[in-house]
Amino acid sequence: MLARVWSAALVGIDPIKVGTEVDVSGGLPAMAVVGLPDTAVQESRERVKAAIKNAGFAFPVRRVIVNLTPADLRKEGPSFDLPIAIGVLAASDQLDITSLNDYLFLGELSLDGSLRPVSGVLAIAAAAEALGITHLIVPAANAQEAAVVEGLTVYGFEHLTHVVEFLNGGRSVTPMNVDGMAQLREGYQYALDLEDVKGQALARRALEIAAAGGHNLVFVGPPGSGKTMLARRLPGILPPLSFAEALEVTRVHSVAGLLRDRGTLVTQRPFRSPHHSASGPSLVGGGSYPKPGEISLAHRGVLFLDELTEFKRDVLEFLRQPLEEGFVTISRTRQTVQFPALFTLVASTNPCPCGYYGDTVNPCTCTPRQREQYWAKLSGPLMDRIDLQVVVNRLKPEEITRQQGGEPSEPVRSRVEKARELAITRFRGTATQCNAEMDSQQLQQWCALDDSSRMLLENAIRRLGLSARGTDRILKVARTIADLEGATSMQTNHVAEAVQYRTIDRMS
Repeated sequence: MLARVWSAALVGIDPIKVGTEVDVSGGLPAMAVVGLPDTAVQESRERVKAAIKNAGFAFPVRRVIVNLTPADLRKEGPSFDLPIAIGVLAASDQLDITSLNDYLFLGELSLDGSLRPVSGVLAIAAAAEALGITHLIVPAANAQEAAVVEGLTVYGFEHLTHVVEFLNGGRSVTPMNVDGMAQLREGYQYALDLEDVKGQALARRALEIAAAGGHNLVFVGPPGSGKTMLARRLPGILPPLSFAEALEVTRVHSVAGLLRDRGTLVTQRPFRSPHHSASGPSLVGGGSYPKPGEISLAHRGVLFLDELTEFKRDVLEFLRQPLEEGFVTISRTRQTVQFPALFTLVASTNPCPCGYYGDTVNPCTCTPRQREQYWAKLSGPLMDRIDLQVVVNRLKPEEITRQQGGEPSEPVRSRVEKARELAITRFRGTATQCNAEMDSQQLQQWCALDDSSRMLLENAIRRLGLSARGTDRILKVARTIADLEGATSMQTNHVAEAVQYRTIDRMS
């Protein structure tokens, strides 16, 4: 007898509906799985056999063939255990076959028949409408994750026997219900506050501009000046995630298998801080079956690269395409996948190998040649893509001993949200969400300069040797500064402030 059960596979973060066809026919007892299964799917034969027997059902003593369609799509992971088991039970007349077309099954089986959670459930649930899915059966541990998606009926089960009883009409189960919006509101909180930062007025201002416009930022300063402390407080002044953005972020984290210890919905903007020994694939994603890297896990949030000049130069060059396009494309022999990567890059670095070049207390022990080699790790094209380059100086003694901190995060976030609302209104009807994402046509429309501003910018281009991309970045920053002031048009003072944030260009 032939039975078909529906499941799904992931290509990157995009799901594809997979048919699990099971044929039980005469012949020597054997079980074969075809349709480009990987090792984990091949091993499901033994897990499914043991799970069916230990759950109190009979595994057919006949020839069993499992075909996963489409046959040219590589199938990976243990999530096909449950659909294969359901297909075997249906094809051997132990399960009502008429109800199977209404459901999509995902889940890993233990040998005793209990269901274990799998990765990528939210990514599949989020595309339910496009896949024609209305009902989803998953392990109980994945049920809340999938139920975040509206319009989808999700059932969570602990054991294979419970699934079979439900499909045969012998068990009544209430669908999982989750209020995603309430979860998003309740989960929004940040423990790190800008109030903890003493002094550093220029760096705080740059941090506010970066948050308001989505601009990339690098801090340059001696050890202990507060670069890392400032960077870690950026998520706290960013606007809260919208529900659509939270779903985007959670999809990526679901595919990466990071939701099991994080709840059902990512409610805070991600902050990823990879070590400077990180490899290129760990940063941008990769592997034989490509998985998201750090830049995709930072989607809609912050990617912090501490000690930027300690990263390998070839690793940093991997960032150029994502910083420009907002996604990363990974090509392999069998497939090409695309991961989202709309993030704000924040980096910090010392001004030289010893860390004290330009410091007012500790003298620099580096030679000019050593400093030149140190900065040579950062290519011109990469630095062109960093809008704000800020020197963070050593705190003065009276600033260190001051009891009162700086301005708290809440009023800063309020200003940032107002500036973002102006940008959203400006770009309504387009894919652009903040000033840093403006294309050339939008730059011409929204960053018009008067004569004095144009002369100032032209002088800056000549003196600093700015490229066309670097010039565009200055215009985008100036537009954000104007938005923070509530100005409808850019003025000379906005452009002048934007130019002063090209510290590394001035150093060069």
